[in-house]
Amino acid sequence: MEPLNLDHHATTPLLPEAGDAMRALAESGAGNPASAHRAGRAARRALEDAREAVARLLDAGPDEVVFTSGATEANNLALFGLLRNPSPGPSPGKGGETEPIPAPPPFLGEGVGGRGSSPHLLASPVEHPCVAEPLKHLAGRGFTLETLPVSPRGVVPADALTSRLRPDTRLVSVMLANHETGAIQPVRALAAACPAGVHFHTDAAQAVGKIPVSFRTLGVTALTASAHKFRGPPGVGVLLLKRNTPLRPLLFGGPQQGGRRPGTEPVAPAVGLAVALEHAVRHLETHRAKLEALRSRLWGHLRETAAPVVLNGPEPGSADGLPTALNVSFPGCRADVLLMALDLAGVLCSVGSACSSGSLQPSPVLAAMGVPDAVLRSAVRFTLGPTLTEGQIDDAGERIAAAVRRVRE
Repeated sequence: MEPLNLDHHATTPLLPEAGDAMRALAESGAGNPASAHRAGRAARRALEDAREAVARLLDAGPDEVVFTSGATEANNLALFGLLRNPSPGPSPGKGGETEPIPAPPPFLGEGVGGRGSSPHLLASPVEHPCVAEPLKHLAGRGFTLETLPVSPRGVVPADALTSRLRPDTRLVSVMLANHETGAIQPVRALAAACPAGVHFHTDAAQAVGKIPVSFRTLGVTALTASAHKFRGPPGVGVLLLKRNTPLRPLLFGGPQQGGRRPGTEPVAPAVGLAVALEHAVRHLETHRAKLEALRSRLWGHLRETAAPVVLNGPEPGSADGLPTALNVSFPGCRADVLLMALDLAGVLCSVGSACSSGSLQPSPVLAAMGVPDAVLRSAVRFTLGPTLTEGQIDDAGERIAAAVRRVRE
C-alpha cells in the first residue's frame, strides 16, 4: 500500500534542485566562509549570494537576513534578543579583532533583587510551541503576557490590538499563518497599529513559500521561516530583522552575521534554502491554484463519505486561509485512535503541530478557538503539498472514510 503524505506542514520532501546545489557546493571544495584563502572566499561568495536571494525573494535587505538552524532558533533569538536591554553589539578591536561582548544583561523588567517594572507582551493564543514556550518563559521572568482574542475560525481581529496596547507594551507576537488550521492573520494591519518602540514579531514558517510574503510591506520588526517547510533542507532557517534594530545574541563567540548569530555559517544549507525558496516563489500562483483544488476535493470527499465532519478553520478557497491546510473533526472518533488507524491505512497526518503531536493531547489552537469538546478531541490535521495528485487525494479520501467508519463502529 502506497503511503500518502498528508502531513506537509510537519515537513516537506527536499526539492531535487536544492539537493543538487548543496551537493555541487560540497564537491567544489568550498571552505569556511571566514577563511581568507580561495576556498574560504568561494564559500563566502556562495553564502552571500544565498543571503541576497533570500532578501530579494522576501523583500528585505541582505543586511536584514540572519541564517539560523531553523524557525525554533530564529523565534527564540528574536523574542529573547529583542527583549534584553539593547546593546550596540561587538565593536572592532585592534588588528581587526573584535572586543569580547559583555555578559548578557537582565531582561527588561528584571530589576535588582527582583524588583522593577513588569513590561507588557501581547500574543495570539494560537502560536506554535516554539513561540508559545519562549513567551511562557518570559512571563516567568517578570513580563506580563496577555493573549489576544481569536475568532471561531482562528483569526485575530484586525481591530483587537489597539485597545490592548499599554504604555509599557514592549512586543507583540502574532504568526502569519497557523500551522494547524491554515488561518492567515492580518499581520500588516496589526503591525501598523503598534506605536514606535513596540516590536512586532511574526512566525512565518508556514506562510513563506505558500503565500506572497513581503517583509517590507508587513512592517514587522522580525520575521522567521524554516527551509524544510518549503522543500528546503532541514536544519536551516532565517530571521529577518529590521535594519538598525538592537538585538542581543543567544550565543557568544565570533563576529559572524554581525554578532547576532555567531559561529560558522551553514553555507550549503543556506544555498539549499535559497534554491528552494526561489522555486517556491516562482511557482507560487500555480501551486496555490492546484492546492486549493486538491483541498476542496478532499473536503468534499470527506463531507460525502465520512459525515458527520466539522471544519476547523477557514473554508477552502477563502482569502484568510492557506491552500495547504484542512483541519477536520470527526465526532464519535477519538483523534489518537483515529490517527493510529490512519497510520495503518497508510495516510500520514497529525493531530497538531509536529513539535507537540507526540503527546496526542487536544490541540491548544482549537481550544483557543473555543470549539466544543467533542470537536476538539476528534480533530485531525491534513496538510497538502504540490507533489500530490488528484488520484492520491481521492485514494486518501477513501482510506480516511474507511478508517473513520471502523473507529466509530
